[in-house]
Amino acid sequence: MQQNRTAMLDFLAVRGSDLVDAGGAPVRLAGVGLGGWMNMENFITGYPGNEQAIRRLMLDRMGREAYDAFFDAFSRDFFDEVDAAHLAALGFNSVRIPFNYRHFEDDAVPFELNEEGFERLDRVVTLLARHGIYSILDLHALPGRQNQHWHSDNPTHIAEFWNQRHFQDRVVHLWEAIADRFKDRPEVAGYNPINEPSDPTGEVLPVFYERLERAIRAVDPGHVLFLDGNRYSTDFSFLDARAEPMPNTVYTAHDYALPGITSATAYPGVTRGEYFDRSVVEQTFLRRTEYMRRTGTPIWIGEFGPVYSSDRSQDHWRLQLLQDQLEVYRQHGASWALWTYKDIGLQGLVTASPESAYLQLVGDLVDKKRRLGIDSWGGSDAGIREVLDPIDALFDREFPDYAPYPWGRQPHIAVLVRHILLAEPLAEQFADRFRGADLEQVRELAGSFRFDACDQRAGLSEVLRAHLRA
Repeated sequence: MQQNRTAMLDFLAVRGSDLVDAGGAPVRLAGVGLGGWMNMENFITGYPGNEQAIRRLMLDRMGREAYDAFFDAFSRDFFDEVDAAHLAALGFNSVRIPFNYRHFEDDAVPFELNEEGFERLDRVVTLLARHGIYSILDLHALPGRQNQHWHSDNPTHIAEFWNQRHFQDRVVHLWEAIADRFKDRPEVAGYNPINEPSDPTGEVLPVFYERLERAIRAVDPGHVLFLDGNRYSTDFSFLDARAEPMPNTVYTAHDYALPGITSATAYPGVTRGEYFDRSVVEQTFLRRTEYMRRTGTPIWIGEFGPVYSSDRSQDHWRLQLLQDQLEVYRQHGASWALWTYKDIGLQGLVTASPESAYLQLVGDLVDKKRRLGIDSWGGSDAGIREVLDPIDALFDREFPDYAPYPWGRQPHIAVLVRHILLAEPLAEQFADRFRGADLEQVRELAGSFRFDACDQRAGLSEVLRAHLRA
């Protein structure tokens, strides 16, 4: 049975505005992102700051043996056979798998690739295929950092990837190796080489995409490329000078709807002075996918989805927003990957239980993060306005026209003050909680993310199940 389902997965290819299987039948990818697994993010697993910093601190507090035992168990428990079966039962046919380059390469020995990273990725690709689910391989964090935020494992606010050829060479080298590893694997729908690039000039990205496309195609001419737009996959103007799209390529937009990611209180309703309903959601989608529709290429929404509050009674309007987005995507023939599968309660279909060993250990620090607005995603600055208001007033007086890339002054200040300055000491406190944990304890902590130990967001699962079966 499992082998037959795997055999059902054909190589996919681009034909006009469709992805098609080996027989030429259109395929719509309906999937979810596996955030937090091979690319840990702070809001997904609870730590403050960026992944490499918290790993360094945890290693210092735990020692090598306990540290390795924890992360080995976490890697297995966060996604295993039962998780793949659950996604198949809901009706998903694809999973976008984000990963950090650090699983494959150490900065101290660049260009020397680690087999362990490939084995870890291969395990989940194989599990998903066993249940008839395609994988899209997503390099989510690049050496040098391809954008200005935490999800590229960036401890600063500078995306150095675009400034240094060395980092670009390493990414080409890594993708050549990945392509060689998976070139004969039809269960891989394709490669998503750079998550949410944010090239301030807009000039390096198109040149690098062309270089990367040539390098990958030389090794693997068959797999589809999924290429994100600039400015966090929302801007495709860098392609305007290109005569035609790259062959066998899908250009992918990310489509987070504003009411779902801010402190909105209703949908349909007013968010930041603008009325949002289904028609506005659709217009945003149409704007973000204009390049794909103009060039007659497939549409894949690589990330979207609301964040949820701790008050489940408020989920109903967020789920309505999600339903509207799903219906818009269906109407326009778009494939999609919802963000994200599993976390500690903000967006996941499956969430670690508040009673789990892990959240019993660090839950109060997660609350402290929330109070101080340390997480960018799903966070609020309401608790530290006494700090931010004087800074805003200073900029109003001294630098009123300052609008740094990519999102302007206030988000830039938030990165520097909340997501870096305040995150650094809290990361120390977070790591301290793991000091002295023995092997049995660390495996219990990692086991908090096992499917059978987690809760399910029932309303979200039901919306997705109903849509996927319709």
